[in-house]
Amino acid sequence: MLFNSLDFAIFLPVVFIIYWFVFNKNLRAQNGLLLIASYIFYGWWDWRFLGLILFSTIIDYFVGLGLGKEQGDSNRKLLLLVSILVNLGFLGYFKYANFFLDNIAGVFSLFGQDISTRSLQIVLPVGISFYTFQTLSYSIDVYRRKLEPTRDFLVYSAYVSFFPQLVAGPIERATRLIPQFSSKREFNYSKAVDGLRQILWGLFKKVVIADSCALYANLIFDGASDHSGSTLVMGAIFFTFQIYGDFSGYSDIAIGVSRLFGFNLMKNFSFPYFSRDIAEFWRRWHISLSTWFRDYLYIPLGGSRGGTWKTIRNIFVIFIVSGFWHGANWTFVAWGALHATFYLPILLFNKSRQNLDTVADQRLLPSLKELLQLVITFGLTSFAWIFFRADNLDHLSIILSRIFSRSLFTIPALDPRFDTFMLEQLLAGALSRLPSYDPRWSPVYTLLWVLLLITVEWFGRKNEHALEKFGKNWLPVFRWIFYYGIIYSILIFGGPEQQFIYFQF
Repeated sequence: MLFNSLDFAIFLPVVFIIYWFVFNKNLRAQNGLLLIASYIFYGWWDWRFLGLILFSTIIDYFVGLGLGKEQGDSNRKLLLLVSILVNLGFLGYFKYANFFLDNIAGVFSLFGQDISTRSLQIVLPVGISFYTFQTLSYSIDVYRRKLEPTRDFLVYSAYVSFFPQLVAGPIERATRLIPQFSSKREFNYSKAVDGLRQILWGLFKKVVIADSCALYANLIFDGASDHSGSTLVMGAIFFTFQIYGDFSGYSDIAIGVSRLFGFNLMKNFSFPYFSRDIAEFWRRWHISLSTWFRDYLYIPLGGSRGGTWKTIRNIFVIFIVSGFWHGANWTFVAWGALHATFYLPILLFNKSRQNLDTVADQRLLPSLKELLQLVITFGLTSFAWIFFRADNLDHLSIILSRIFSRSLFTIPALDPRFDTFMLEQLLAGALSRLPSYDPRWSPVYTLLWVLLLITVEWFGRKNEHALEKFGKNWLPVFRWIFYYGIIYSILIFGGPEQQFIYFQF
């Protein structure tokens, strides 16, 4: 079930009304309702994978109980190993089985041994990477004695499957979310209203920004060999805002919906494109995943405590694993390695913690130095998104060869339908007509919406989300005009409905 669908627009109010007006005095009934609603929400996509979530929930619930009872180190390690093998086993099979089979065949072919492998017909369960990491963090924290295992199976099941953040995060820690399921919740009007504002902005980012940018990002990258280097750079910029609008929009909706039910989820994005270096970018982008890898991989490997070479090794490990987490493709590994390379100079010069405050703090505009830092960091991240967006290494090679050519210095085709190659094909009779799009989704309109996004988020960059305090000092009539304008833009100017990008992870 998509957040930006009619199904969800009906589903959410129904669950909300039952939750607060029928079960408001019964905590266990509220948790039960959330569990049922979460399974309906997930099963709406494919009911067959509900068994996978249930099995993972049962395994880690009993592993947690066992870890709470056992005192011997060997038995506790064995229990933790069961949790790791089951969770990573499921993830490895559904997400990486075909990748490993294809690459094993490729290795044998290098030595002249052709082996035939049949690709497995595997459907990737939506959100498996997210809820797998969430259940793993529970087992690890209980093993480390940072958390007492919960004996309430209903609470634990609701924690694993909580529908707002089930399929694309934020990846919540049990230490933060389980106590919220265990405590009585009171309806808070101001929290709910703020949640609605965050939902509104999240929908705008997804429907108006991401889905509109997707039209042109897809058109440019899918025909990479037909476009100039400058047009491909324009495509990278479209994709840069597409993936931000898509993923941060989902997180905003998830956090806002959770607030309607009395829950506080962690902040997952903190205006990452206002970062002054790559280290700051990663403190602001997909925070729940970055901190997960920091706590459960980087620090156990030794972090930055083992000398320069071990620190460099750990940085590359965490970034490459993060890239591989995103998908079974060498392009994601290359994307992670590229970010590690960007991070390396900051690490070696001990500058990774130099930008901990908000850019242009106490000022309306950034200084010239800050502006230059913002532009450079944005350029580096946009370039890296090309690796992320490429279908495979061959596709990536085509894109990069076109970008690093003389065509980079030509005027980009703002509308890629009218790129020189397209016109030549039309005149030669290879195309019967140019691709047609609704004028509401023209590149010019899309760039204007992106400009609005940047403006609103710049003024809200110190807050939990962009609309938290935006317009609060305005006259009510102007504030409501703004809100209704956003609603109107979602209904009229939203691009064609597309699945969230991170559902594939």
